[in-house]
Parts: sequence; C-alpha cells; structure tokens
Amino acid sequence: MTFEWQFALEVLPQLLLALRVTVLATVFGILLAAILGLVWTLARRIGAAPVAFVARYSVEFVRSTPLLVQIYFLFYVAPEFGITLSPFLAGVIALGIHYSAYLSEVYRAGIDAVPKGQWEAAKALNLGPADTWRRVIIPQALPPVLPAMGNYLIAMFKDTPMLSAITVMELLQTAKVVGAEHFRYLEPLTLVGVLFLLLSLGSAALVRWGERRFNVAALR
Repeated sequence: MTFEWQFALEVLPQLLLALRVTVLATVFGILLAAILGLVWTLARRIGAAPVAFVARYSVEFVRSTPLLVQIYFLFYVAPEFGITLSPFLAGVIALGIHYSAYLSEVYRAGIDAVPKGQWEAAKALNLGPADTWRRVIIPQALPPVLPAMGNYLIAMFKDTPMLSAITVMELLQTAKVVGAEHFRYLEPLTLVGVLFLLLSLGSAALVRWGERRFNVAALR
C-alpha cells in the first residue's frame, strides 16, 4: 500500500474538524485539572482534619484507578444517580479529575520547595493565612512546577483518544471511521500521528515560553 496524497488531502478537512474536539477537550480538561488540583492540595494542607483526610484519599483513589474506568463511570454509571452528562462533558470532567490528582502532587512539591524563611517573613509582616498563601506562597510555588505541568498537558493530549469509548468523535476515532469508510487506514492514521506530533511540539513550546516568562531557571 502506497501513501496517496490526493486521498490524504481529501480527508484532512474532516480530521481538522475532529482536531478541534481534541483541542477543546484538552484545554478544558487541563483548566479543570489545574484548579481542582490546587483545591486538593490546599485542602490537604490547611483544611480541617476530616477535609484533609477526604482530599488525601480521594487523590490516591483517582491516581490508583485507570482513566478509562473513570470515563465509563461518569458516562454510564453516573446517570443511575441522576447525573446525566453529554459524552464530551463526561470526557472533559474525567480528564480533569484524573489529572488533578497528579497536579495535586506537583503543587505539593512546589509548595514544599518554598523556603521556610518566606513563611517566617509573612508571619513577621503580620499577614493572615489567606494573604500568606495568595501573596507569598502560591506565587513562588507555581513557576518552578510549570515544566511538570507541561508534561501532563502533553500527556492529556495523547489520552483524548480514550474519549472515543463514550462516542466522542475526537481525532483518532474520526480517522478510524474514515479508514473504515474508504478501506484505507494509512493516510488518516498517518495524518493523526502528524497532528498529534504538532500539538505536542506546540504544547512544549508554550511551556518553554512560560518558563522564560516566569524566569523558572532563576528560581531553581
């Protein structure tokens, strides 16, 4: 089988439409993961004992179960409890929750790396707990962990094909459908590989820009 450029160009617009679904799922998923991961971290560090306990073991549970199982649970089991989600929304929430557990550990490492003197300085300035976290600790903890967060962003891009299990027509699933319709898989799957590569390289470039923007190297 030889690669036919004409067929590849014919199916490319359809794949680009599916690429939009992949990008949107990743963007919304990483935003949810970033916010929820910080919530997990703060709950474990400054929450009451029951809250910290729930947050800690929730993170461990999410990290210890497969993403695909979580996707299935949200889409097929949650309606039994009165929570009905569209395939896309269920996929985004599953991605966000799953990766929030990993980002929680990333945040924790960043916070632990803040020098003890910064906490003492905040106390000497008579800053309350909220101002200490908002003005002193979090601004210093986040920039050094940008590279690790970038790695999870790229990993999330590559995990979006799992959403096809709940009928989300993302990039890979669309390529499989196109291949089945025309009995040619070489061109659509090759294009999928190229598009994922471009997305990953673009994400890596964005992370490097963020590192330069926040002068991460100087903070290490």
